[in-house]
Amino acid sequence: MGEFKLWSSHFSESKSLNLWAQNSRFLIGDSLVWNYDGNKDSVVEVRKRDYITCNTLSPISEHNDDNTKVKLDQSGPLYFISEEKGHCDKGQKLIVVVMFAKLIWKLICVLFDIVSQIHFKKFVGTQDENQFIYNGFRGANLHLDGLAQIHPNGLLQLTNNSVRRQTGHAFYPLPIKFNDSSFGLPQNHSFSTNFVFVMVPQYPDVSGHGIAFTISPSTNFSGAFEGPYLGLLNPTNNGHDSNHLLAIELDTIQDRGFNDIDDNHVGIDVNNLTSNDSAPASYYSSSEGKNKNLTLISGNPIEVWIDYDGVENLLNVTLAPIPSPKPNLPLLSTHIDLSPILLNSMYVGFSSSTGATATNHYILGWSFNKSGKAQSIEISKLPSFPHQRKPRGKPGMAIIVSLVTTIIMLIIIIFGVVCCVRRKKYEEIQEDWEQEYGPQRFSYKDLYKATRGFQSKELLGAGGFGKVYRGVLPSSKELIAVKKISHDSKQGMREFVAEIVSMGRLRHRNLVRLLGYCRRKGELLLVYDYMPNGSLDKFLFGSEQALNWVQRYQILRGVASALQYLHEEWEQVVLHRDVKASNVLLDADLNGRLGDFGLARLHDHGEILETTNVVGTLGYLAPEFSRTGKATTSTDVYSFGAFMLEVACGRKPIETQRLPEERVLIDWVIENWKQGAILETSDPRLRGEYLKEEMELVLKLGLFCSHPNAAARPSMRQVVQYLGGDALFPNDILLDIVGIGTLGVCNEASPEFVMSFPSSVLKGFQDSMSSSLLHSGR
Repeated sequence: MGEFKLWSSHFSESKSLNLWAQNSRFLIGDSLVWNYDGNKDSVVEVRKRDYITCNTLSPISEHNDDNTKVKLDQSGPLYFISEEKGHCDKGQKLIVVVMFAKLIWKLICVLFDIVSQIHFKKFVGTQDENQFIYNGFRGANLHLDGLAQIHPNGLLQLTNNSVRRQTGHAFYPLPIKFNDSSFGLPQNHSFSTNFVFVMVPQYPDVSGHGIAFTISPSTNFSGAFEGPYLGLLNPTNNGHDSNHLLAIELDTIQDRGFNDIDDNHVGIDVNNLTSNDSAPASYYSSSEGKNKNLTLISGNPIEVWIDYDGVENLLNVTLAPIPSPKPNLPLLSTHIDLSPILLNSMYVGFSSSTGATATNHYILGWSFNKSGKAQSIEISKLPSFPHQRKPRGKPGMAIIVSLVTTIIMLIIIIFGVVCCVRRKKYEEIQEDWEQEYGPQRFSYKDLYKATRGFQSKELLGAGGFGKVYRGVLPSSKELIAVKKISHDSKQGMREFVAEIVSMGRLRHRNLVRLLGYCRRKGELLLVYDYMPNGSLDKFLFGSEQALNWVQRYQILRGVASALQYLHEEWEQVVLHRDVKASNVLLDADLNGRLGDFGLARLHDHGEILETTNVVGTLGYLAPEFSRTGKATTSTDVYSFGAFMLEVACGRKPIETQRLPEERVLIDWVIENWKQGAILETSDPRLRGEYLKEEMELVLKLGLFCSHPNAAARPSMRQVVQYLGGDALFPNDILLDIVGIGTLGVCNEASPEFVMSFPSSVLKGFQDSMSSSLLHSGR
């Protein structure tokens, strides 16, 4: 690859020979071994400073063919190659010239390097390759970029307050050998440094982003962002392991994107601006025995000590205001292994950044040691720095202040209006006596948000008493159903709420749980468990898939069990007063649950209930209740009888659009029973797929519960026993017929059987009235 030119003082002209060897590159002290005449080796020791690059080297030996080793030595005789015979003649000195011009250039570079080192050492205190100290930076040969500059008095300024969104860097010019394992010693990544900094903001309490002491594999930060990235990284490389970056940040802006704890903290960053560990800026006062706060942008000098023990993998960061000594306790003490971060050659220095507000960031002095404790900075030798200037008054300041004041007032007014509107929007009524019902009371705001403002798409159904909405409680994410009831009267409200709260304690598998209530002006809201399959009437009369007989029979048994619990098994008697298909809800497994306690009343066992206004749904009201206004357990049994016929026949108790003899369900079933065709009244959608014994039992028991004489009706306990097969339905039932007397009713009706139930509806009753409610009171 290269041609060596050899000359001898013995010859009058130079000789050019091609030399070649197996090694393509070699340095001073290397030995070249090649084959001589195919059977002997010769060695030449290179005594040149520069690299020699060649293909091959022709054999060199003494005149004597037996000698196989020759050394090219500057102190002894040199040998030359004879192109005629290929042997060596002793005593003739040769000079080897390899790229003479390149050699001269290298010598110039070496001289320049020596001069530079002498000049650099002049301005650095006691140092070697592992440590340095600057008590001020006058004449220092630092690597600077961005806004960084060194003032004539030795003050290092990283950023200034005249340029926003800029960066400044200052690094020691020579790399530090962190992974040097020379002389067989184990690698030790320990280091120690301390420096004094000052942050002087343009305006009090408003600053740029801060300063970071940095150890980096490069001093090129051309792709780094300003602001919260501190001139070190950018969104693309932030967090990459390939960064090999350690930074101790002195951050004065809280950036939630990096999980900053506050706007005045110290953090340890490894390859990422999200700190591994951080703490509010403070220092330990030995005299007071406690930590004292430090304000990084106070405009006063603060000293920082950073010590890393590579054996213990412990990184300590300590702060103190000048001239306080180094505190005994560090601010941060973090166990961290920096060996994967610190490469063989790393640069140490500072990075700083401004954001929307500019700040003067200064470094007054700096000491670093790779192989031991850093030397102490001599505070007396540190340069002075400019303090914060008081802002001068400007002619337009009064206008600005007035404008800002006006804007603030407008914001306050708008905020007040919004608050009033929101208060009106979520306004509710709550009296002192309701305090004891706190857990059972919901806030209107929660219910409003749960139902998305009672939007129509959340509407589950509507009735004479109000609308029911689906909702999700914001706090628990629990599904609920909210029923809005119009209620303007204050009379009896306290007793009503007390009953609602009491019924919230009811617990039965076939009852819809009443969770609580809320009151607004003109409205009462009841909160129930949400039943995903809605009400039973949708499956009986709507477009939902028809229920089979097994499902219907189980629903009847479940609702009967729930009514027995309300009448006999709870601490008080609960009268539901509105048992019907639309108030029976189906859970996810199509189990029937009796719900809607809006009309329910409570009284003690054995107590005679006072007369109340007639409430309920026509077709389900017992005759004596409409006459006397007294609700009893028998009136609930009557309603349940109508409900049983409703489920078995698949039609409502009153349907005015039918033929006159079919309009009233009870009368129609009785007529078919008299004719021996009671099964003809079963729901056609069942297609005869049922047990005849169970269908007959439900139809006859429905008539039995709907007996016009309250005393003749069974109790709900008896009904549960009949449906469960725990008791046989009686073969003979005496029915008291108003105006006729009593007749024996045979279990198997014959054509001769005659019985008469009074019709429970008036002539001319309209379609819309069949589901209406009488709700003039409780």
